[in-house]
Amino acid sequence: MLTELFVLGLGVVLVTYLAWGFRRLPREEWQILATLPTRRDANGQWHGLNLTYYGLLSSTAQLVSVILIFLLFGAVGVTRIETVLMVVAVMGVCVPASKIVALLVEKKSAVLTVGGAAFVGILLAPWVTYFGNTLLGAHIPVVPSLAAMSVAYAFGEGLGRLACISFGCCYGKPLAQSHAFVQWLFRRWHFVFHGSTKKIAYASNLAGEKVVPIQAVTALLYTGAGLAGMLLYLHSAYSAALLLTLGVTQLWRAFSETLRADWRGAGRVSAYQVLALVSLIYGALVLWLLPNATLPTASLKTGLDALWHPGLVLFLLGLWVVTFLYYGRSLVIGSRLSLYVCHDRI
Repeated sequence: MLTELFVLGLGVVLVTYLAWGFRRLPREEWQILATLPTRRDANGQWHGLNLTYYGLLSSTAQLVSVILIFLLFGAVGVTRIETVLMVVAVMGVCVPASKIVALLVEKKSAVLTVGGAAFVGILLAPWVTYFGNTLLGAHIPVVPSLAAMSVAYAFGEGLGRLACISFGCCYGKPLAQSHAFVQWLFRRWHFVFHGSTKKIAYASNLAGEKVVPIQAVTALLYTGAGLAGMLLYLHSAYSAALLLTLGVTQLWRAFSETLRADWRGAGRVSAYQVLALVSLIYGALVLWLLPNATLPTASLKTGLDALWHPGLVLFLLGLWVVTFLYYGRSLVIGSRLSLYVCHDRI
């Protein structure tokens, strides 16, 4: 019963957070978090570095994902240091991969792709676990570790859709141009983005238009899959948790591209759709090929105990700061500032 209450409570918190984001983030003022003056031009105006809500929301989503990895790894007896090594190894490749894959597919250096990073992470995860066990003498059960990372990924990408709403990227097709059933389905629940600096405005001229709320659907579907996967995991059904979360996230990624209006590369079938299907097949194949072994029993209490450590808190805080600085510096929106003295307050 404790496990069910924990998952239910987590679900209530996350759905409340998502509902807040769905209402607020399409608005213009929820794109730029802060602007830092960097240099002054000949006219006396300062050029600024923009820090975005995209970066804040993305880094927060990753933080939640990593916290859940520590909880789920801890629940099956993996030590904190082993978990740290896994997280650093996987994220150390996946974070830069979010730019590299986008550059290869979309030929744009200032674009990020979570789908590309996820593909790299799915390919890498089994081998990181294998080499960690063989070369470093770690004792990480392979199937539970893969299931934990898949569950955490579902949460991370689901919550990360709020960053896309804030930036106005990964947007859906206009309702007026959609199938009649899609128009009926989203006649009340849709997005209208505001602001000329949202990507949906400058890339597709769709600011002020009713569009399919594809980011919201993805967020709810992935978070729901994450909650169901966590419940299965904490009941020691690791294979089911892995297949559920991997199947929902990758099949939806492949299908949801048909409802999106942003450019996803050349061809009727995008590279991201292919990567999603390959990821699903690869994950299922790895699970099938792994030898049957006695698996540990998951314990929620043990997992929660693993989170209470000062060093871990500092590690998580540092990770959040690094990812915010990586994702949060806007490369496509500039700013100019005029500084002046308020003489009436002197």
